Amino acid sequence: MTFVMTFVLPNLLRTQTLLHTHQPLHPLLQQEFFAEVREVDRDNEVNRILSAFKLNPFEQLGVPFHADLELINRTYRKTSLLVHPDKCKHPKAKDAFDALKQAQQALLQDETRAELVRQLEVARQLVRQQRAKDTKRDQSVRLASMIHEEGRQGVEAAWEASPEFHHLWKLQARDTLAKMAWRKRKLTLRLEADKERLTKEEKEEGQRMKKLRDHEKGWEKTRENRVGSWRDFVKGSKDKKKVL
Repeated sequence: MTFVMTFVLPNLLRTQTLLHTHQPLHPLLQQEFFAEVREVDRDNEVNRILSAFKLNPFEQLGVPFHADLELINRTYRKTSLLVHPDKCKHPKAKDAFDALKQAQQALLQDETRAELVRQLEVARQLVRQQRAKDTKRDQSVRLASMIHEEGRQGVEAAWEASPEFHHLWKLQARDTLAKMAWRKRKLTLRLEADKERLTKEEKEEGQRMKKLRDHEKGWEKTRENRVGSWRDFVKGSKDKKKVL
């Protein structure tokens, strides 16, 4: 506490004296101290939002992966006030505010949220599978299961409530969501390539058909000339026969 107060207040000597003599802080100094603490909190929240995994709106918003709409909206209102550019002096406050808004909007869309929850559940199952593999011959876990009134199930439930599990879940979720995004990106690129190929083939086919139609039109235009030439040729042949 001494370090924090000493760091925040401008008059270091006076601050230390007040702390060691247990004298009450002047209201203005107290207001300055709490204003500085709030500003630090704002900066920390901006940094947290901007460093959060962008493919996981739950992480950006700072709510549990199973948060309902009420908690999502309540957290958004509170955090958006904390990082609002009009109140937060951080140079990237607007970026954090915009990212927070996008995260909330994504989670308000039922289809988007359902797909995200499905992917997060995949990540959780992967963490559980790795846990089962790592503790298969773990004697301490086996002993804890024997002692716990709910056996192994109770031990695992307690572990999944721990910060360790949620940290592993968050990391696995990042990997799962990144892979899914990459697969979607590859699929999109493939579809775009197929569309481009089909468009090119259709264009080439259109050009080929145009040439064919032009050729047929040209053939029709010269038809009378060809017929007239043939008639003249036939007539000439008959005239020669008469002379002979």
